[in-house]
Amino acid sequence: MVTNNIWLQIGSLLPQIGRLAVVGLVGFCLTIGGELSQALAGPPTDSMKGTIDEVLRIIRDKELKQAAKAEERRSLLEKAVAERFDYQEMSRRALGAPWKQLSDKEKQEFVALFQTLLTSSYAEKVESYSGEGVQYLNERIIDKDFAEVRTKILSGKTEIPLDYRLINQGTDWRVYDVVVDGVSLVNNYRGQFTKILHASSYPDLVDQLRKKSDKLKSP
Repeated sequence: MVTNNIWLQIGSLLPQIGRLAVVGLVGFCLTIGGELSQALAGPPTDSMKGTIDEVLRIIRDKELKQAAKAEERRSLLEKAVAERFDYQEMSRRALGAPWKQLSDKEKQEFVALFQTLLTSSYAEKVESYSGEGVQYLNERIIDKDFAEVRTKILSGKTEIPLDYRLINQGTDWRVYDVVVDGVSLVNNYRGQFTKILHASSYPDLVDQLRKKSDKLKSP
């Protein structure tokens, strides 16, 4: 059945895209370990550092490490990251053309489901942060409203290029994509979603994502 095929496709794509989300967010937290030359740093980097400081504060808080505080700790981490990641922009780009046909209510639901998939993928990795180093490579502004902050994660003898793509939201810069070793998180999702949509329909895709989201939220 088509529905079963969709379920299998979503199940198989989650480890792959989840890995990118995990690496991307962990790298996002790790960037506190490197320093970018003041001549190269700008508002996009400054914006990210504010969030990084808050994430690290939560991770290092001894009281929040207590088992009884696990749910509160997870909630605080998700809130801190949500203030920097533009989940609606990421959702729009990941879904592609079908986004334009959605009602406001449908868009809100898709964003919520997409956010659940991302947060469930990276939460455990962020909480187990161990302090690997990162080098800032450069920051570049693209057409005033877009920027890219390029970094490199150092883990033992392994170096992983990790770039953050940000959009200017007027008063702040928000992350709309993470590129890990040349692979775009958003593009990877879009490719997988497109395959599923070609095999079935948008309602079927959302139904499967909803079931997956409910499963991830259940204790």
